[in-house]
Amino acid sequence: MDKEYEEAYHQIEEWNWWFVSRRKTILGLLKNTDKKASILDIGCAGGPLLNELKNNGFENVCGADFSQEAVEKCGQRGLKAYLMDAQNLQFGPNNFDLLIASDCLEHLENDEKALKNWHSILKPGGKILVFVPAYMFLWSEHDAVNHHYRRYTKTELTHKLKQAGFTVTRNGYWNFATFFPTAVFRGLQYVKNKISPSKKPKNQLEGFNPTLNKILINWLSLENAVFKSAAFPCGVSVFVEATKSK
Repeated sequence: MDKEYEEAYHQIEEWNWWFVSRRKTILGLLKNTDKKASILDIGCAGGPLLNELKNNGFENVCGADFSQEAVEKCGQRGLKAYLMDAQNLQFGPNNFDLLIASDCLEHLENDEKALKNWHSILKPGGKILVFVPAYMFLWSEHDAVNHHYRRYTKTELTHKLKQAGFTVTRNGYWNFATFFPTAVFRGLQYVKNKISPSKKPKNQLEGFNPTLNKILINWLSLENAVFKSAAFPCGVSVFVEATKSK
């Protein structure tokens, strides 16, 4: 992510529908998790998920991020975070009960190396939750601004976790509600940029309408109720839940 966007992102991630809804999704997936479990949020940014985990009673949480500013912001909020490269996290083997990587893996040039590293630091029997952007045909200038290397399909992400040694227990797509509008918008944006290329890629999360933001949060809350027990055929994000064999 470009530095000029980073501070804005630290503000956006607190209220924007995308981040708020995804945190709600993750918390829902952790409903039966032991509150004493050791949890690492990989790519923790300014710590909004860490903060919500603590507020929901989880006692042993920490984060890791490549950005010094992000780590410092976590510290200012009383949250534990480490300055580390997510491709090579410097923790001992068998260290965590749970790893969370939400919109992180796509930022890493060598995602296969990262997944093997993550497998090594997870305790036997531990769990990992991974969310990433879906489908390369949804690629846009937003991906470019955020320095993404790729978007994924469910099959590709599942295969890469299995290759790293994980046992996949659940996979699917998340954010089905906005998939078709997003696909249409990205298609129109692609045509527009072919006709009149933009001089600078735009971050699509800034300046979001507050009323629409609230509507989308409420809508995704309804979708999350379905997501708990059912899989969607497509979505803007790919989700995989996996474990490390005992």
